[in-house]
Amino acid sequence: MKKRLLSLVLAATMIFGITGCGTDSDSGTNSGAEEAQSTDDISPATIKFQYWADNTDYSSLMQDIIKKFNDENEYGITVEGEETPWDGGGYSNTLFNAAMGGGAPDVATFKLTATPMFVNNNLFTDLTPYIESWDDKDDIPDNIYRVMREAGGSDSSLYLMPWNTQILYVYYRPSIFEEAGITEIPQTYDEFLEAIKRCTMDTDGDGETDVYGFGMRGGSGGQEPWGSFIHGKGGSFDQLTSEESIQGMQDFIDLYSNGYVPKTATSDGFQETLSNFKSGLTAMFIHHVGSSLGLEEELGDDVAAFMIPKGKGQWTSMGDTETVMFDSCENKAAAFEWMKYLAAYEGQKMWCEGTGQVPVSQSVQQGDYFQNNEFMKVSLEGIDFAGIVPVKDTTTEWISNWPAIISQALTGEISAEECMEQLDQALNQ
Repeated sequence: MKKRLLSLVLAATMIFGITGCGTDSDSGTNSGAEEAQSTDDISPATIKFQYWADNTDYSSLMQDIIKKFNDENEYGITVEGEETPWDGGGYSNTLFNAAMGGGAPDVATFKLTATPMFVNNNLFTDLTPYIESWDDKDDIPDNIYRVMREAGGSDSSLYLMPWNTQILYVYYRPSIFEEAGITEIPQTYDEFLEAIKRCTMDTDGDGETDVYGFGMRGGSGGQEPWGSFIHGKGGSFDQLTSEESIQGMQDFIDLYSNGYVPKTATSDGFQETLSNFKSGLTAMFIHHVGSSLGLEEELGDDVAAFMIPKGKGQWTSMGDTETVMFDSCENKAAAFEWMKYLAAYEGQKMWCEGTGQVPVSQSVQQGDYFQNNEFMKVSLEGIDFAGIVPVKDTTTEWISNWPAIISQALTGEISAEECMEQLDQALNQ
């Protein structure tokens, strides 16, 4: 069973933004509780830190952060960084195998999706006593900690230290809004649906739609933006067969059947929705801040953003990267100093400014770099309600099958209720 769960969890790490819950368990040690929390007990130590970097610039940046910490920390702590390739999610497999063989680093960068197997094998230090005694713990929003706890399968224990995130929001073309007579961005979920309808236009009078209101993603990865429609009606992933969830699915179907999204939406993935938005075929689509620079370069002032608005509920998908401390770490208090530096201090500022990731530290969020960037500011609006698709031993297969089930609903082969019954059965039963 553990081998099966490991393969499912590691496969899920290759899918952006999917984070989730392990099973309820008392697994994992609580050795952190045995450590003294006073800074008086921090002694000089060498901390082995494993991380991945998406490109050479990020690699150099991390080395700069490590050097700055080593030069300036007052405890004589030396961090030794070891870069390991992400390898399409294989990083998690490499890390797990090393830990099971007794060769874990002290601290590593991590993805939520891989948490259950590590926790169930007692590999992580419970960070709860360290975080609880940290003077600046409230600098990180409660919702972020909640997501971390869910990933560890516990209501109380924290096995992951927040580091940075990405929050999905709505990109829109101001020129199309103006042509459609929309003078203000939608403030409610119903206004969002209405804006999609109004932005669907025959601009040359030939009887054919030239602009669609929304770039629906019915292909791979579409479960993340789709989740906002389900929650907008008050539904949730935990109860996909509830009346509210079914109503959210019906809204999704109606956008397709009424011609407010491209006909190709049943198979469109990220690249298709991005291309359609750039070309002006669609007025809106959902993605995160990672697309903002390229869109600004191509569209100039004709791109802006707003957070997915609230209806009966509100939810947006959160991508993530955290740090973890392995239970085999011999200098836990010193290791936590490094984790804090990345989470809330200069390390957080340097990394997020250098990579364009969304900081978890509220004090760092107030910096000019983030407050003067409209796309970053919109991202920050979602931090308090951003969430994850639950990760279970069914999740990887559920994600793989989601496009086919959704396509059947969009094209009328099955009803909204039948669609949600199938999705719920596949994920939650």
